[in-house]
Amino acid sequence: MADILIIDDELDIRELIGDILEDEGFQTRRVGTAQACLDAISEQPPSLLILDIWLKDSDIDGIDILKKVKAEYPAIPVVIISGHGNIEIAVVAIKQGAYDFIEKPFNIDHLLVVIKRAFEASTLRHENTRLKQKDGPSFELVGTSANLKLLKLQLDKVAKSNGRVMLSGAFGSGREACARYIHAQSLRANRPFATFSCSLRPEDEIAEALFGRELENGTVNLGILEETEGGIVYLEDVGGLPLSCQQKLLKLLVEQKIVREGGKAAVPVDVRIISSTNQDLSQAILARKFREDLFSRLNVVPIEVPSLEERSEDIPELVNYFIDQFHAQEGYAKCELEEDAMTDIQTLSCSEMQANRIRISNLINNLSEKVVENANRSTSYSTYGLTKHDPLIGTSFIGISSVGLNPEVSEYRKLKLVLEELNTTSILKCTPPEVMRTP
Repeated sequence: MADILIIDDELDIRELIGDILEDEGFQTRRVGTAQACLDAISEQPPSLLILDIWLKDSDIDGIDILKKVKAEYPAIPVVIISGHGNIEIAVVAIKQGAYDFIEKPFNIDHLLVVIKRAFEASTLRHENTRLKQKDGPSFELVGTSANLKLLKLQLDKVAKSNGRVMLSGAFGSGREACARYIHAQSLRANRPFATFSCSLRPEDEIAEALFGRELENGTVNLGILEETEGGIVYLEDVGGLPLSCQQKLLKLLVEQKIVREGGKAAVPVDVRIISSTNQDLSQAILARKFREDLFSRLNVVPIEVPSLEERSEDIPELVNYFIDQFHAQEGYAKCELEEDAMTDIQTLSCSEMQANRIRISNLINNLSEKVVENANRSTSYSTYGLTKHDPLIGTSFIGISSVGLNPEVSEYRKLKLVLEELNTTSILKCTPPEVMRTP
């Protein structure tokens, strides 16, 4: 079930929006301040944000929240609402990554249409990313820590069987990487692997996407379960699955059959199910939001995935892994981090950043993109006010102005702003790339 976080300092507005969305089948959370918003996102990233720009009794406004969300959770669609809107603010919001901008008072039907389109666009980007990375190395289990070795040992034990596995762990801990690791080591390795997020789609779309649909004219639209015949389906955040779909999934686990939406006949399907959750499903069972019999059949082999905070010694290797990955896949020039910068990332990642591999990946990706964006306009270091033999090469960007780089160089100012926007000015030190783009 899609989880929508509503941020508005007017209680009546957020209650109105929340009640209407829940009538439409969405799950909502509602907060009135910037800090409450950031806390809610940190606790559980939502599927979509509805964000007011002007927030009373808050230290930052909606645009600042938007920047933070897009830096750390770029996949979350954000719809901006404001009663003081103008074209300039709308342009700023869109440039910062908002999906759309709606002025108050708004038509609720229009808001629902925008939300539906935002989910569709988010799902499309999500699926395109999955396809792009499907055969790539981006889901490797990187590291040599004792906790990671123990995790791999657990995964190896269950890989060759057809037993159902439930992976639990914090957001960004690498649960999908574990599911893909099991697939790669399993007897189904030469068959398809599919990921399905149970919280990224509206409720009425989940059943059709999973189980398919039979139309009145006889046309059959296959769902992910049939399309992955013989392979493994990874159900991400299975706690978000609507109760109506839980019954259908239970039938699959018991009978190895499904009934398509709009159909009557049971269709045999051979797939192995791996699921994951980052919430306490026992509480969902007590609240009658998750079936206990379904949980018992999914949770045959429970495996806890340790957070990066619990294996912080793997962070330097993971950072270098992502740098190499972006260099190989995107053609970015290698951007090497100095030793003390790596130490700072490792330290900060386990505190303020609440370490997870998604945030670290986004951090390195954003830095790589911005370095290329600002540096690729020149074939030399002249864009930065440097020459190829300048002694400044190898010195961190942090503190560059104090060692002699002209602070008026426009590209330097742009890069510094980028680093500030990424909240990395205190932790990232980067050696300028010698080759801006690989052929």
